[in-house]
Amino acid sequence: MKMFRARLTLIFIALIGASVLMAGLFMARMLQQSYIDSLKTNMERELRIILATMDWSHRGSEPELMKEFSERAVRLKQFADARVTYIRGDGKVMADSDSNPAEMENHLRREEIEAAASSGKVGYAQRHSSTIGQNMLYVAIPVQMGDKTEGYLRLAMSLAEVEQSIRKVWYVLLGGLLAVFLLAGLISYRVAYGITRPIELITSVAQQITDMNYKYRVRLNKKDEIGQLGHAINLMADSLQLQMNRILEDENRLKSVLENMISGVMMIDREGKIVLLNRSAEDILGFSAQELLGKKFDQAKQQFEFTQLIQECIEVREHIRDEMIFYYPSERILEINLSPVSDSSQEWTGLLIVLHDITAVRRLERMRSEFVANVSHELKTPIAAVKGFAETLLAGALNDKETARSFLQIIFDESERLNRLIGDILELSKIESKRIPLQFSPVHLETFVGHCVNVMRTEAAKKSIELDMQVPEDIYMEADEDRLRQILINLLSNGINYTPEGGKVKVKVEQLLGGTSEAADDKVRFTIVDTGIGIPKKDLPRIFERFYRVDKARSRISGGTGLGLSIVKHLVELHKGTIRVESEVGVGTKFEIDMPMIH
Repeated sequence: MKMFRARLTLIFIALIGASVLMAGLFMARMLQQSYIDSLKTNMERELRIILATMDWSHRGSEPELMKEFSERAVRLKQFADARVTYIRGDGKVMADSDSNPAEMENHLRREEIEAAASSGKVGYAQRHSSTIGQNMLYVAIPVQMGDKTEGYLRLAMSLAEVEQSIRKVWYVLLGGLLAVFLLAGLISYRVAYGITRPIELITSVAQQITDMNYKYRVRLNKKDEIGQLGHAINLMADSLQLQMNRILEDENRLKSVLENMISGVMMIDREGKIVLLNRSAEDILGFSAQELLGKKFDQAKQQFEFTQLIQECIEVREHIRDEMIFYYPSERILEINLSPVSDSSQEWTGLLIVLHDITAVRRLERMRSEFVANVSHELKTPIAAVKGFAETLLAGALNDKETARSFLQIIFDESERLNRLIGDILELSKIESKRIPLQFSPVHLETFVGHCVNVMRTEAAKKSIELDMQVPEDIYMEADEDRLRQILINLLSNGINYTPEGGKVKVKVEQLLGGTSEAADDKVRFTIVDTGIGIPKKDLPRIFERFYRVDKARSRISGGTGLGLSIVKHLVELHKGTIRVESEVGVGTKFEIDMPMIH
């Protein structure tokens, strides 16, 4: 814009300067011509006065005439202040006030003489005089004697004064022109600045809009075309800002959706390059977006079957759904949906891939299938026993009272076991569906644990098992007392059932202080340790599964349903706690439960 302003200023200066220069030249020329015309008029008047006041009809020899005319010429110069020359009709110079006529050439062909001769009146000429070395103005008139031209009387005046006057005019003109140029420069700059400044502001705002900075506006108070242009730019900026805000909102929403989706989203463009990858896709594929974006799908170090599936979808350009096991970064089952993407003209532009981790779903389906099988198996045994012994009784065993009593006791025991099994299944179902509201209340742990231990002393005494507890006197916590009792009695019962005679089961309670001074960060740890048969390491990850038994035969003998530890785990989680287990075969098992003191 500065270049444009400079050019505009120079154009204004050139126009103003040229105008002033042309006017100055015209004025100087007119002044010079006026001065010369005035000089011509005066010289002509002087010539006519000289011609009218003198007698030119003298007779005599030529030398005498030349002498007489020379004296007159010299005398006339004193009064006219001009060079006076008398020329005979044939062009011979008879007298000259400044030069020796004998040495002067014939003047018949001089411009002023020819003009006077042809017109019969006055002749004028301007030229450089070689005789006196100056520019001269010559005025000549014919000397008439009747109808005959006797000669020519000529006045010559130097133009040095005229040239000096014109030179002064030029000096004044050049000085004035310089002043005009300076003034024109200032005025031109102000005019150019007034024209270009609004355009510069508009250009600056347009550049800011190009750089996606839509807050800038053109501040103009003009009502002309430039003001209307600035107003139009402001309206355009308002519209663009509104549209960009909407686009950014939509983009942020889309980005938020993509980043918070559980499913992985991956997009491949028409050149086969990966152009989009959300956070879930990074976790599923085991590579960050920086490692994959911009690379071709077949160079992204992905599983061969996955790469082949992408290639197949690109070739057929139809929706493909498949399930695949991925082994990196961990073994998972993925549901893969590949959909071709087209633009508004239905031209293929790329491929959208959605990855669902269905490992948990498949595991849940397997667990449900196993649960149904386990329930069926667990129910089948007592039902078969009840049915078998009932048939035996109906077949005639009722007549033998001892046998009948024995069979009825077995039927009663199996029905009790069936009742416990159904009760635990219903209880676990309620807990898993979180249909059991917890009633939190303060619990004095020393009294509470002592009561639970006393409940189990009878069972422990049957196997001469020692029950021990270590609980500080001043520990309280918020918990659902009934559910907390169910947790503790389940673990104590397991410890007693799987500990040989003469063993020991110990309950320890301790307070864990949090990282801050607030009591809400404190926790309570319950530790239940037994000296039982222990659990093999390979079975430790599965002991909290429903119906999972380490020693199935012994579990049934002890009357267990296989659901106790599963119920314990869910109840601990409802209390926002965690449960861990450590065990060594032949040494014993230790359960650790951490729960917050305040909910």
